Amino acid sequence: VTEPGTYFGPLCECHEWVCETYDGSTCAGHGTCDCGKCRCDAGWSGDACQYPTNCNLTRKKSNQMCKNSQDVICSNAGTCHCGRCKCDDSDGNGLVYGKFCECDDRECIDDETEEICGGTCVCGECSCHDVDPTGDWGDIHGDTCECDERDCRAVYDRYSDDFCSGHGQCNCGRCDCKAGWYGKKCEHPRSCLLSAEESIRKCQGGAELPCSGRGKCECGKCTCYPPGDRRVYGKTCECDDRRCEDLDGVVCGGHGTCSCGHCVCERGWFGTLCQHPRKCNMTEEQSRSLCESADGILCSGKGSCHCGKCICSAEEWYVSGEFCDCDDRDCDKHDGLICTGNGICSCGNCECWDGWNGNACEIWLGTEYP
Repeated sequence: VTEPGTYFGPLCECHEWVCETYDGSTCAGHGTCDCGKCRCDAGWSGDACQYPTNCNLTRKKSNQMCKNSQDVICSNAGTCHCGRCKCDDSDGNGLVYGKFCECDDRECIDDETEEICGGTCVCGECSCHDVDPTGDWGDIHGDTCECDERDCRAVYDRYSDDFCSGHGQCNCGRCDCKAGWYGKKCEHPRSCLLSAEESIRKCQGGAELPCSGRGKCECGKCTCYPPGDRRVYGKTCECDDRRCEDLDGVVCGGHGTCSCGHCVCERGWFGTLCQHPRKCNMTEEQSRSLCESADGILCSGKGSCHCGKCICSAEEWYVSGEFCDCDDRDCDKHDGLICTGNGICSCGNCECWDGWNGNACEIWLGTEYP
């Protein structure tokens, strides 16, 4: 406690300033604060001891004292008691308040969620919490902070580097499509005879995502990205030969060939990228010394050592790194794919392939298809 003697109660839960105030005074100056509740002096009542038990004002004088700056008694949101407004509180939540009941926080309640705005409600107006002050992806706004432009991420087309596939406007996190286009991301032309569901089903095939998350689906056909890169191909863009390359661009470690995104190793080599020789000219002691991390643990306890290199456990797909000390789950995702399928996860950070940018390699910076 930084202020000894200020807090009190069995659990130090009491502090005098938590009591109700009226016209700037705690307990209206007609009572004492007892652990968050006003104990009113004789002749006074109310949460803030603001109402006199006996009133010596005329009705006219009383009403005059209860009028706001617009000459409206208690802002039409309460009743006048001896020159003091008693605000409506039928729900018992105290959302109407103020000396003249001028503050109505019910105005901050969202019609759909029935919750008070996603920010701070001050006298009936929402002050939205903009968690992204840089303005990237837009602000949080709306009468009840119901519009979160971060929701536009869901309608962001990383291939055209635009919201709503370049065929609509993102309003309050949803796409308003231009004439001739429809779909959640305005990705379907109206001229297409397929429904949006049929189109996606054709583009998805047996994959988890339409076009395997590596292409754009239009009218049941996939256009694989990046433009002009023959390494990504297939009816549903299911083949990605970039996955056969290491960070230096070497295919299958120079010891194999790539077939639909998988390395077929030459005799004498194995591994995801054919990076491990089957024969080793090291002693076991020499090999183990190269596989120990700084803390002396072999492959961080998450893999086995072969010829001075760690082979990370296949059971934990996300374990990677020279000493199996990295967790690929730390890499950013987009559309449910690590590095959006457009880069390699290198110890928690996405290393994007040429033409791609962003924390999750979700932004295409190159040219469109000619």
